[in-house]
Amino acid sequence: MTSPSEYKRVLLKVSGEALMGKRDYGLDTETVNAIAVDVRDVVAMGVQVCLVIGGGNIFRGIAGAAAGMDRAQADYMGMLATVMNALGMQSALEKMGVPTRVQSAISMESVCEPYIRRRAERHMEKGRVVIFAAGTGNPFFTTDTAAALRATEMKCDAMLKGTQVDGVYSADPRKVSDAKRYEELTYLDVLARDLNVMDAAAISLARENKLPILVFNIHAPGAFAAVMRGEGLFTRIIES
Repeated sequence: MTSPSEYKRVLLKVSGEALMGKRDYGLDTETVNAIAVDVRDVVAMGVQVCLVIGGGNIFRGIAGAAAGMDRAQADYMGMLATVMNALGMQSALEKMGVPTRVQSAISMESVCEPYIRRRAERHMEKGRVVIFAAGTGNPFFTTDTAAALRATEMKCDAMLKGTQVDGVYSADPRKVSDAKRYEELTYLDVLARDLNVMDAAAISLARENKLPILVFNIHAPGAFAAVMRGEGLFTRIIES
């Protein structure tokens, strides 16, 4: 089994909600900068990094659909929200001296590059961070699925899911005091127990391509680098 310290190329999935900090909406600058510091530190370790960022802090397609909007139209609005978040993260990283490129699955050349797999790989080989925006470019697919897809396309050694807690639990530990924390799970465990980690399509795609998923607390300072060293608290999801 490959240990985290041996991962040379990884994808970090960050939810849009994680960027809100203590705000009710939008981007919290301090939170974005803190995550950018963690990414910078991992890049300094010689790890090639790419990111997928959600858009739930601005607009969630499924919420729009629940309110009566056309689901496809609402999902496209959510994709545009992820572009805004990606540009915000790019700005924070580049202020720290980390060269960064944003690639969007929806063409908008005036603000970012179109998604081109081989170009993205070349960017990472040159030490640049690549942020994949606009999900898969298709409605009805979440940014979790987009993250699993891009991680597979980029031949990443692992996908890291930055969450609000330090791993996968049997229930929300912020609401259930005796929730059990798991050190390691299989993809089938996650699906069979209906654990709220990523949607089923993302888990199935990771399973099919034997892509390890490491779940950790994105808000713990230095947690991303700690996971890359095989330290700290995280849950590993792998094949049995």
